[in-house]
Amino acid sequence: MTAPQENASRQPFELPEFYLPHPARLNPHLEEARSHTRAWAAQLGMLEGSGVWGPADLEAHDYALLCAYTHPECDGPMLSLVTDWYVWVFFFDDWFLERFKRSGDRAAGREALDRLAPFMPADPHAPMPEPANPVEAGLADLWRRTVPGHSADWTARFTLSTRNLLHESLWELDNIGIGRVSNPVEYVEQRRKVGGAPWSAGIVEHAVGMEVPPAVSGERALRVLRDCFADAVHFRNDLFSYEREIGKEGELSNGVLVLERFFGCTAQEAADQLNHMITSRLQQFESTFFTELPALFAEKGLDPAGILAVLTYARGLQDWQSGGHEWHMRSSRYMNSRPARSGSGRRDGAGLPAAGTPGWLRGPTGLGTTGANIRALLGLTGGARRIRRHGNVPRRVGPSVIPEFFMPYRNVLNPHLAGARERLIEWDRAMGILDEGVWWEDKARGYDFALCSAGIDPQAPAEALDISAGWLSWGTYADDVYPLLFGTGRGPGLAAARAQTERLRACMPLDLSAPPPPANAMERGLADLWRRTAAPMGPPGRELFRTAMDRVLDSWHWELENQAANRVPDPVDYLEMRRVTFGSPMTIALARMAHLDAVPQEVYASSAMQSLEAAAFDYSALMNDVFSYQKEAQYEGELHNCLIVVENFFDCDYPTALRIVNDLMTARMKQFQHVVANELPVMYADYGLDAAARAALDRNAEELTRWMAAIHVWHVATKRYREEDLERHHAHRRTAAAGALVPAPPGALVPDPPGSGRRLPPAPHRAAWA
Repeated sequence: MTAPQENASRQPFELPEFYLPHPARLNPHLEEARSHTRAWAAQLGMLEGSGVWGPADLEAHDYALLCAYTHPECDGPMLSLVTDWYVWVFFFDDWFLERFKRSGDRAAGREALDRLAPFMPADPHAPMPEPANPVEAGLADLWRRTVPGHSADWTARFTLSTRNLLHESLWELDNIGIGRVSNPVEYVEQRRKVGGAPWSAGIVEHAVGMEVPPAVSGERALRVLRDCFADAVHFRNDLFSYEREIGKEGELSNGVLVLERFFGCTAQEAADQLNHMITSRLQQFESTFFTELPALFAEKGLDPAGILAVLTYARGLQDWQSGGHEWHMRSSRYMNSRPARSGSGRRDGAGLPAAGTPGWLRGPTGLGTTGANIRALLGLTGGARRIRRHGNVPRRVGPSVIPEFFMPYRNVLNPHLAGARERLIEWDRAMGILDEGVWWEDKARGYDFALCSAGIDPQAPAEALDISAGWLSWGTYADDVYPLLFGTGRGPGLAAARAQTERLRACMPLDLSAPPPPANAMERGLADLWRRTAAPMGPPGRELFRTAMDRVLDSWHWELENQAANRVPDPVDYLEMRRVTFGSPMTIALARMAHLDAVPQEVYASSAMQSLEAAAFDYSALMNDVFSYQKEAQYEGELHNCLIVVENFFDCDYPTALRIVNDLMTARMKQFQHVVANELPVMYADYGLDAAARAALDRNAEELTRWMAAIHVWHVATKRYREEDLERHHAHRRTAAAGALVPAPPGALVPDPPGSGRRLPPAPHRAAWA
């Protein structure tokens, strides 16, 4: 490894101080793995004559050391197998760079990736083609040595993550070809696929000899553990690999570069912010481990063996975090030397504490101790941020400032709007929504959800428009009621919220049988909307829609749990859950049902479709956060608003947070346009879609443009977020007689502040109710 002082002056930035709560451990079988992998790589053709590596490269990178740090407890043969996998992954990355990224030959790159699928059969004993290069030969050998003995659930998950790891290289290649740097949200999502950490999580299960039980492998808590692990691993790698990727390889998929471009800041500032993201994701991992896993175990009735498997897996992910950092500090593949800055608490290239740091904050020194930095754990890097995240208090912020949004699409209104407005008030009254003390007629009229529906589908018949407006009204009302009944210090709490949610699920029978008698307006309204919406659907569509609604209901509990802990969400977790609280699963399900016969379902898992939908939902959800800032920050003490999240994470003021959020909205809208113009046509060709499927997906994209434009027009016109309306509504509540909300206990009073104000948007097309 190059001596620190020789390379320090050429480094683009100084490595920051990292939050590493778990010191690394070293597997005692390191030398066995080194010896084995040298012979294995040479035998498979990865060294001499490969045009990618020579023996010296393999020695310098020292992947056996990486695996010995990241898997400290497995035996020698398992460590050798794991090391072979990582040698193959890194060889593939460099091989794809040399063969296809440098030349920009997408067609040849796609062909090479397609050839790898037969080397990953669901049945590991199935015949495979004859390998034509070291990448194919390595995958064939590793698949046969790894997959036998695993469950179908693990094999399916590992196959998917391996394919993502390989095929998302095309996304990087496409961006390099047009010189495009992604926006931060897009980058996080794509980096999980191309970066390989979800794949590493599967290797962790194999190495510890315990699979995550299928009953919980797809649940939110396990997804968050995996995603937090992946994000922290990838962001850390971006810090160490920036010099090589940006300066030598021409890569554009690096988190430091992404933040440089988005914020218009220096590389050092971007690196520091990316490090803060690492801290945030690791603390989200901890929060999920301690608060969500126990509840999940109880909910699923997991037996002791299943609980042990999950906990062992989580410990394996922790080992990977600390061990991966230790290896990055030593591998010659990366930038890992830095000058010590007096008083900074940073460490030099050998992992030693910088001069000037008080002795009691330095922690131990020597091999394996770069994570044992008490200052980083308790001080600025870890402790201060944790305290700030739990320190939010309601405050007077003044009227929400509405900037000029980048909105390139126009809104056209449905001619049935006037009638829909009156019919929606009649429906609200019939369902009891105007009788429980939270909403009243003047308030409901001012919200004007029919206006939003009229813009979403300007050609819908009157009946479909009424159903659409009803979903908007019901979703917003329920989202207002939940924090009043079940929020912190209000009403019966989280247990009662779960009981209420189960009653709401019972209002959506898949067989359309009669639901239980409704106990309140939420149940009565949902039962009515479910019957009118689901009746025309076939069983597959009905099940898809019900699953989407379940996700939305579950997301309200995530908000309640954060509120109970007074915890401002982690930025990444917030954006991903915001799509669900905004109702996007419902919109996606109904949109896909309209094209079930024309579009193969695997198309919806493509990066292009996922990026298109996520960009649209993020743009509109963030717009809602901008308009609702005063309502939520001042009147409700709400935590789930992107401006509050940004203020907390960056420790910045409201104008700065507003600029960041508006810039992110603009970036997401431009990404939407980019996907429509560039990625959809390529995806159509990659999947060989016929004219009917292409036309259906083009219509879907057009409907999303109407959806975003309609939501913008509604926000400007509604009387839900303006200061004068907020004052009027709260004055009314203060003077009105207190009313009890069913099913609150007898005598329970509705608190003054109404709820969080997020909406459940309907599907962006009339065909959902045809």
